[in-house]
Amino acid sequence: MCAPGKKLRQQDGGGVSFRCPGCNDFHTVYVGEGPGPRWGFNGDVARPTFTPSVLVRTGHHVTSHKHGDSCWCTYNAEHPEETVSFTCQVCHSFVTDGQIQFLSDCTHALAGQTVPLPDWEGEGR
Repeated sequence: MCAPGKKLRQQDGGGVSFRCPGCNDFHTVYVGEGPGPRWGFNGDVARPTFTPSVLVRTGHHVTSHKHGDSCWCTYNAEHPEETVSFTCQVCHSFVTDGQIQFLSDCTHALAGQTVPLPDWEGEGR
């Protein structure tokens, strides 16, 4: 699999996590042998490449979400006094040679931009 590096954290079951500066969170893809969807990985922990693209959807952007069901948008609107970090969003990117190319369907501020994959700060997951 891979040794942890400044850019990646190894997870159970073949998971590899990286920090996403668009979402201010981490995303995990699964590489190598195992059940479920698997991504190609170049094995370079300093300049990782994952194939195919990485698509993360939350809240009402999740394909199985039914119209009228609660999501983070409705929760946040109903609880304006609370400070929460959860939002409904789409993050779609290519990670190539240590760069994240955010596609135009992203709902965060980095949509359409390419930025370096940030170092993992702190201990994290």
